[in-house]
Amino acid sequence: MTTLTPTQAPAPVRTPRAGAALSPRLFLEALPGTFRKLDPRLMWRNPVMFVVEVGALFTTALAIAEPFLGAQITSAGPLAPSFSAGIAVWLWLTVLFANLAEAVAEGRGKAQAQSLRATRTTTLAHRVAGYDAKGDPDALQATVVEVASAELRLGDVVIVSAGEVIPGDGDIIAGIASVDESAITGESAPVVREHGGDRSAVTGGTRVLSDRIVVQITSKPGETFVDRMIRLVEGASRQKTPNEIALNILLSSLTVIFLVVVLTLNPMAAYAGGATTLVILVALLVCLIPTTIGALLSAIGIAGMDRLVQHNVLAMSGRAVEAAGDVTTLLLDKTGTITYGNRQASEFVALGDTTDAELSDVARLSSLADPTPEGTSVVTLAGGPVAIPTGSEFVPFTAQTRMSGLDLSDGSQIRKGAASMIAQWVGKVPASVQTDLDAVVTRISQSGGTPLVVASKDAAGVGTVRGVIHLKDVVKDGLKERFAELRAMGIRTIMITGDNPLTAKAIAAEAGVDDFLAEATPEDKMALIKKEQEGGNLVAMTGDGTNDAPALAQADVGVAMNTGTSAAKEAGNMVDLDSDPTKLIDIVRIGKQLLITRGSLTTFSIANDVAKYFAIIPAMFAGVFPGLATLNLMHLHSPASAILSAIIFNALVIVALIPLALRGVGYTPRSASSILSRNLLIYGLGGIIAPFIGIKIIDLIVTLIPGF
Repeated sequence: MTTLTPTQAPAPVRTPRAGAALSPRLFLEALPGTFRKLDPRLMWRNPVMFVVEVGALFTTALAIAEPFLGAQITSAGPLAPSFSAGIAVWLWLTVLFANLAEAVAEGRGKAQAQSLRATRTTTLAHRVAGYDAKGDPDALQATVVEVASAELRLGDVVIVSAGEVIPGDGDIIAGIASVDESAITGESAPVVREHGGDRSAVTGGTRVLSDRIVVQITSKPGETFVDRMIRLVEGASRQKTPNEIALNILLSSLTVIFLVVVLTLNPMAAYAGGATTLVILVALLVCLIPTTIGALLSAIGIAGMDRLVQHNVLAMSGRAVEAAGDVTTLLLDKTGTITYGNRQASEFVALGDTTDAELSDVARLSSLADPTPEGTSVVTLAGGPVAIPTGSEFVPFTAQTRMSGLDLSDGSQIRKGAASMIAQWVGKVPASVQTDLDAVVTRISQSGGTPLVVASKDAAGVGTVRGVIHLKDVVKDGLKERFAELRAMGIRTIMITGDNPLTAKAIAAEAGVDDFLAEATPEDKMALIKKEQEGGNLVAMTGDGTNDAPALAQADVGVAMNTGTSAAKEAGNMVDLDSDPTKLIDIVRIGKQLLITRGSLTTFSIANDVAKYFAIIPAMFAGVFPGLATLNLMHLHSPASAILSAIIFNALVIVALIPLALRGVGYTPRSASSILSRNLLIYGLGGIIAPFIGIKIIDLIVTLIPGF
């Protein structure tokens, strides 16, 4: 047994935001990693930059040997002695700048991980020996053994009291408590966790503020939720996504093609009566291959996962982030996602001979002992609370009766509940009242509300229908506009609810979703997801309960709530630490931003290479083919300055694009054709224009160096 002192509350996570990516401190902290990544065993994973590194090594060797080999001659004339050394230096800088982009992206993850480690401090755990679920909770203290949290094993049971830190991930198997989860989510407002239902999961490192709970540990040592978060944000477990792998294959193929092209240029130049040096051939190869996107590709992927962490969402893999960008169908639960979840009384409708004042009084009496938000709203709408009559007895709601109410001391009774159950309780209802009742119930249901019928019986047992309470499920503000944005992205939204079809249709219309699934069961959710996927759609959904686990596992993007059960969190490929179901919309936006950033910088890189051809090719062959001088559109000073300027620009543009790769290209909902047009206009045209301007400016500076 280990003796420990209670730990201090872990500091809340303060995740670096996008602006932190531009911090000079992050760049300085990334420098050691930049040089470590020069290891060829690491560089070969990025074929494009590996070729640049090999070229830098080869050019460096030639620059060192050059004094012993004599002056280099090209088809355009002699080169300055410092030319080879200058090319070698800038090739090394190109490799270092590429490594810097990846190191800075990883550095943000490490900064986030350092904050998370504050939640993983060794904590005192009160482990229960021989726990008996049927035993008296107060008697458990006699069997408690104090151990370090690191000594806990899967299935252990611990008691956590007010003021103590929860020692590991687990499920509450007894008790209810208020828990401070700011150490994980950064949110200061406490949350309620209790045994049973969908809010029984707790996370190690959070603190119990009130009461006492019995927790069964559901994680192995070193495999807690926080441990997994640390590994993921540090990038240790980051796997390349399918699109990223495909793009790497394309870049590798282009590199091989251009390598073959460059190797054939020297024999062609020799046949034409000229010659090129090996240094120039290496420089040409580096300028032709897509070094810009090759240098930034890894950083873009890491930054995409980091942006999710900044939104307090943990992605289990880069594949999930990428899939979010391709989602075409969103499944959203109605309660708590589309609506606030707490139905509010908005109207009393009196029936028969009952006056509005009488219905208000009866409705208030039926709800005085009802602690639910609906019951409280009825009392509020009726004018506020009054004293419960002496000798009365509260009748709670049950799934069987679907009614609640009050039995008064004089023998009379009051009930409120579902129309069908009230009708059975009252007995025979006058035809005129029944007609009016049916009309009101239908109207409220079609408007998206929930009708609660109020009735009473006198001491003789004669029943009377008094009226209807209109409970309204309020749609969250701004959702209609957000769903319109999703529609502009080409994403179809489907609301899932257990409500009847009439109510579901009204809520769906008010919220602005494209479709709905009413009276949904877990099997219905699974069937809907499979149907969408069979139609070629990628599906995303949120869930927090064990009954949501199959659908979360089936969905392409399954976002589990942190407050949900362990089964839901294990089934999903993302976990929302804030447990905000509407965040699914932000997740899709981040995924699309990742894909658009990758596409935009790929477009820029290829266009950038096209422009560099006009600097290198004329310089190489102008002496042999004077007509090529007309391609020297930038009027560069000399072949040597043109080649060196292109290499310098090739390196500097990587540094210039690092902030954009980490921050991501701005995304606004629009059609695919509109996004493509914008991409070509800004990054395609920009990729062509920027080298002309940049290389010309660098050429003017290079010409100031003697010999150029």
